[in-house]
Amino acid sequence: MARSKRKVTTFSLSFLDIMACGFGAVTLLFLILKHNPVSNESNDPSLRAEKNLLQKEIQTGTADLLILNNSLKKIEQSHAEAQGLSDEILAKLSLQQSMESDPKHELVRLKKQLLRLQKKIEKLKKQGEGENIRDFLGDGDRQYLTGLKLGGNRIVILVDASASMLSDSIVNVIRRRNMSIESQKNSPKWQRAIRTTEWLAAQLPQESQYQIYTFNTLASSVSDDDGVWRNSGEKKGLDNSIKSLKNIVPGGGTSLTKAFKALKDFKTPPDNIFLITDGLPTQGHIKQKNKTITGSDRLKLFHESLKELPPRIPVNILLFPMEGDPAAAASYWKLAISTNGSFMSPSRDWP
Repeated sequence: MARSKRKVTTFSLSFLDIMACGFGAVTLLFLILKHNPVSNESNDPSLRAEKNLLQKEIQTGTADLLILNNSLKKIEQSHAEAQGLSDEILAKLSLQQSMESDPKHELVRLKKQLLRLQKKIEKLKKQGEGENIRDFLGDGDRQYLTGLKLGGNRIVILVDASASMLSDSIVNVIRRRNMSIESQKNSPKWQRAIRTTEWLAAQLPQESQYQIYTFNTLASSVSDDDGVWRNSGEKKGLDNSIKSLKNIVPGGGTSLTKAFKALKDFKTPPDNIFLITDGLPTQGHIKQKNKTITGSDRLKLFHESLKELPPRIPVNILLFPMEGDPAAAASYWKLAISTNGSFMSPSRDWP
């Protein structure tokens, strides 16, 4: 009897059982594991409520902390004030106790302290009396001028004595020139220049030397001693210089070149210059032929005059502005800054 042949298949029962168990295990793991836990937590109403409650508590705690810090600062300030008052009271009590225990000894100590203070006051008064060479009284409390450096060993005061010093306007200058000599001397603007010079002279250091020059188309000393230094300590000589200045009648053009060139006459150059003027120059080395002069011409003459200025000397400028000369203030301010000097345009009631 012939043996029958069995058909062999790849997918046997055992293989199918293994595959089914594997799929079952994967399905079980998929069901057990949680998916997107963050999303689940965030969707939980109880967790959201707890989170909001914690945030409110944090905000409340922060606000309370600020209030406590402010209260602590106030308490510390009050403590410091109380400590100061306590120290003051203790000092008074100590003084009172010492006087009660030995009043004679304490009175002697206080008298000695008073004598020391009186000696210091007398010393300061003596120093103050020697500061001003001449007495000068302005109107009210006009004894001030901020920014001017009044120090130096050799000081020159240059006073503009040109015709423009008769008034602040060109029309009034022409009117004043046709008046009497006394009217020209007493013109308000020229009197301001004289008072300013007097104020400067009163502030001169006692151990210094000085010279007062006036300039228009020429420049010369008011005391007719060009190139000679005068001692500030000689009050009579200083009074005579101011008296000579008061006798000068303003007139002519303005040559700043001649004023700066005159400073070269001194064997020992000045170390501080005070310039009292009202605007840019109208004359140079040579007298101008034209009767009219433009603003640009005056600027050229100004820069030309700077070539005659001795180097490394502070120039302090007091400007009494003249109408029709807008570039004067800026030009003189630059000169003061470049020479480490000062620039001022005082009020009309000064000094």
